[in-house]
Amino acid sequence: MEKVLNQEEIDAMFRTALGRGADAGDKTPRYKPCDFRQAGQIKRDQVRAISNLHEGFARDLTNALGAYLRVVFEVNLVSVEQLTFREFLQRIPELSYLATFQVKPMGASAALDLEPSLVFPIIDLLLGGVGRMSDLERDITEIEEGIMEGVVRILCREMQNAWSALGSVFEFEERLQPTQLQRLMPPGDKTLCLSFEIHMPESHGVMNVAFPAVASNALLRRLDLDGGYSRHRGPSSTRRRILEHSMDFAFDFALTMPDQKLPIRRLTELEPEYVIPFLHRADAAIHGNVAGRTIYEAFPIRSGILRAAKVSQVLPPPAEKAPEPGIL
Repeated sequence: MEKVLNQEEIDAMFRTALGRGADAGDKTPRYKPCDFRQAGQIKRDQVRAISNLHEGFARDLTNALGAYLRVVFEVNLVSVEQLTFREFLQRIPELSYLATFQVKPMGASAALDLEPSLVFPIIDLLLGGVGRMSDLERDITEIEEGIMEGVVRILCREMQNAWSALGSVFEFEERLQPTQLQRLMPPGDKTLCLSFEIHMPESHGVMNVAFPAVASNALLRRLDLDGGYSRHRGPSSTRRRILEHSMDFAFDFALTMPDQKLPIRRLTELEPEYVIPFLHRADAAIHGNVAGRTIYEAFPIRSGILRAAKVSQVLPPPAEKAPEPGIL
């Protein structure tokens, strides 16, 4: 027997089909539970901006510590997370190198965690070894602690370069035991946790850095002002240092006459005191070449007992020739 629908049931079916449900006409306000722990969570575009910033830091640290240790040293950013300080502490192994550094002028202290699989090979390299991991599970000695302080100071310098937009200064503070680190900030405070994977010839491990909310919020505000969420950032500090060093590179400079073509007959007749006229006026400037390219026009002069060149003008760079049709 077929079921016959009344008008009310037909209207309910239409409302359901339109996605409004049976109680679409209900104007009663609806309330949802609020979880205050979710307030202030960093957004996806903010995570992307922070990742871009610290991927540059990872490249700079790769170059800096690779040169310092004189081995192949690779640092890669693997995660950017917002954790409570309690959650950060739970990730730290029982034996680990823990240190803090000041972020000025905010007056905040950030925490650094280095796995033993990185600490002992680094110490071994700096003491003349090949960078192998020790088989003994132990804490580092005072001498080894002093050695690691130099490495952390390099890390602080590169982090300071990465955060240069804030004008922040990163300074090594002290090495801590796990029980001392727990007193760094309240367990429920949010932190910006950055995790890096480090590869060395004989070992690899993880480095974690936790920034307090006061530092991470200042960074996010600065990235927001700079448009760091949507546009590509400027050149890294490594590129700036390369440009600075390149200013000391030496190139050949020569003052030359324009080329003059002579037939073989005249070349074979050349003798001492033979005059070869150049198709160039005596009062005109001649070429100043840098690495074989004409960059300046200059006049030959005397400087004391030396010949010299007085630059008259800088020539524009030559226009690139367009490829001929049919030639790639």
